[in-house]
Amino acid sequence: MERSADGVVANSGIFKKRGLKLKLDKQFIDSYEIVVNEIVMNVVIYFEEDEPVPIYKIVITNISETTRVILEKIREEFVLQETKTLEEENTIEASAIQKQFKENISVLLKKYFPTANKKTMDMLINYILQQNIGLGNIEVLLKDENLEEIVVNNANEPIWVYHRKYGWLKTNIKLPDENRIRYYSTVIGMEAGKEITALNPLMDSHLKTGDRVNATLSPISSKGNTITIRKFAVKPWSITDFIKDNAISYEAAALVWMAVQNELSIIITGGTASGKTSMLNVVANFFPPNQRIISLEDTRELMLPDILHWVPLETRLPNPEGKGGINMLDLTVNSLRMRPDRILVGEIRRKAEAEVLFEAMHTGHSVYGTLHANNLRETINRLTQPPISLPKQILSALSLIIVQHLNRRNGKRRTLQIGEIEPTGDVNPIMQFNAVRDTLEKVNDAATIYETLNLYTGLSKEDIENDISEKIDILKWMVQNNVSNINKIGLIMSKYYRKQPFRYLVEK
Repeated sequence: MERSADGVVANSGIFKKRGLKLKLDKQFIDSYEIVVNEIVMNVVIYFEEDEPVPIYKIVITNISETTRVILEKIREEFVLQETKTLEEENTIEASAIQKQFKENISVLLKKYFPTANKKTMDMLINYILQQNIGLGNIEVLLKDENLEEIVVNNANEPIWVYHRKYGWLKTNIKLPDENRIRYYSTVIGMEAGKEITALNPLMDSHLKTGDRVNATLSPISSKGNTITIRKFAVKPWSITDFIKDNAISYEAAALVWMAVQNELSIIITGGTASGKTSMLNVVANFFPPNQRIISLEDTRELMLPDILHWVPLETRLPNPEGKGGINMLDLTVNSLRMRPDRILVGEIRRKAEAEVLFEAMHTGHSVYGTLHANNLRETINRLTQPPISLPKQILSALSLIIVQHLNRRNGKRRTLQIGEIEPTGDVNPIMQFNAVRDTLEKVNDAATIYETLNLYTGLSKEDIENDISEKIDILKWMVQNNVSNINKIGLIMSKYYRKQPFRYLVEK
């Protein structure tokens, strides 16, 4: 018996771990269980010799192969029977259809499994419904909290997923044909009041769970129909998670906290999937409970502590007749009539909404938003050049820029830069990521922020540094005690802003 470097035991040509077996031409990476409608699924992630990326394999552990063959026969009989029913009664509501389906499936199952108990019957019913109503095996992937993206490229290749720890993986799930992909897209669109057709082959939508969906139809996507699902985080990222994941340092987190506490406006930038929205959610951890917060998003992604006075708003696409649309500018203008103390913007894209937001900053509102730009210099260019084209002089209403970065080679997300905006509209980098050391390091002293705080609060540089030091102590305690629930963090912030002593914060 031999033990490999990763701890996997090799014996008689077989890798073994947690009761799973893989041949020697496969390198084990990880495994875990997920449960979907009482069906136990085992996820195995491994490298295969001839595959360029790891494989994400789902194995149903509490349904035998023989049972699955019988279930497939039942499914075919069920589909044939229900197709006739739906043709005869095409006005039945969805809820009534599902209830009728369950009753009919039960009859078929009792014929093939007469001795099965109620728990087993319920599991088998759920399995057949999962395969015939909804999104089939995609729903299994949606239940895996480790996945960020689920991608269907066409019916000729397996579904791909983006794993939080392992990046892009190829699954063992394939959809039978292009019609099935189109059917899933249509179902998703109908639930959200959207449609995808030959005349409208592009669709942005969302699932009831909040997951964002994009779908395209062939020939716009030349290899076949596509579905891209960005999963809504069941547990939103917190500042504790960011620090534990080394995405940000204690010093940087404390600086951001100080800026938020003193109502300084912040824009978070970065490339696609770099963690901009997650960082915006982290920034919201520091909001006080006695201020009104209005968030503006195309699709709800933000999740703030329950104790906050928060009103989320969403845009809406126009109907097929081109009426009823609500865009980000509409929400931005309307939010200013709702007496906000803080305004959160999912993404700043256009000149008109950027002008309104910077006007809001100049009139005393605190604004927090995201923008696509890869570094501090690009952020200034994005804001001052087309299509946004803001005058450089008005950028001084913004205090901080936080740049997020995703290293696509190892999947790590890091805060790349933090910079302050000077009165001229130029940016002064305060902290910058050192890729060699994997640390966020101070590169310049903050100047403009300290001057602003001194002007409006009377705090000296020594006072500010002492305040940051106290915040670092609280953050360290939160990490050591694994306080990562945003509602618990919200309560700690509430006590902090009531000037409770540090001992009270950490003991209660």
